[in-house]
Amino acid sequence: MGTGVALSAKKLCRHHTKGGQRIDILTGVDLEIAPGECLSVIGPSGSGKSTFLQILGLLDRPSSGSLELDGQEVGQLGAGGRAAVRSRKVGFVFQAHNLLPEHTALMNAMLPVRLAGGSLSTARARATALLEAVGLGGRLNHKPGELSGGEQQRVALARALVMGPGLVLADEPTGNLDPTTAAGVFDVMLSLNRQLGSSLVVVTHSLELAARFPRRLRLDGGRFVEG
Repeated sequence: MGTGVALSAKKLCRHHTKGGQRIDILTGVDLEIAPGECLSVIGPSGSGKSTFLQILGLLDRPSSGSLELDGQEVGQLGAGGRAAVRSRKVGFVFQAHNLLPEHTALMNAMLPVRLAGGSLSTARARATALLEAVGLGGRLNHKPGELSGGEQQRVALARALVMGPGLVLADEPTGNLDPTTAAGVFDVMLSLNRQLGSSLVVVTHSLELAARFPRRLRLDGGRFVEG
């Protein structure tokens, strides 16, 4: 499970056109992430944090610039190529956990393996191990409606990790949680990052939680600054 990827972004730009006007979101992002490194990203609402994370996770393409994962240029791949790389190397945790309400915690966490063609036994073993690692070994057969908000987000984290991605991206993963629950979810994320060696990038509005990461970036004027 989880050998981190090396990531390199150079002069990444992203703009949209609305009403005939160009709106610049990212204006030349440069970023190097070492395998296994974990970092937080902060910035005001509308600063482009989520856009950057979507580009990093190959859900969107930059308008210009380069993005490399493990030495492979991936930023300008077509939709099929991005999907193929994403399924192998990237895991996502979003603010909304997006669990399937009719399925148990175990079934939700197993889903990516099954969708990728993995066997039922492999999916069950991987998902069970991760749910135990996030403290939900006794809740495997509970459905999302029977779990607390923090527990639901831990299921979502297990689901994001079940394919053993080298890069884990989290976009405001504790935005819907109270501070104590949020801190607990961050504890689990950082612990698993150390255990699995994945590269972890977390966008958060919480300065307190961001400060717990060994490296912190702030999006300012469409570019990242350390601090």
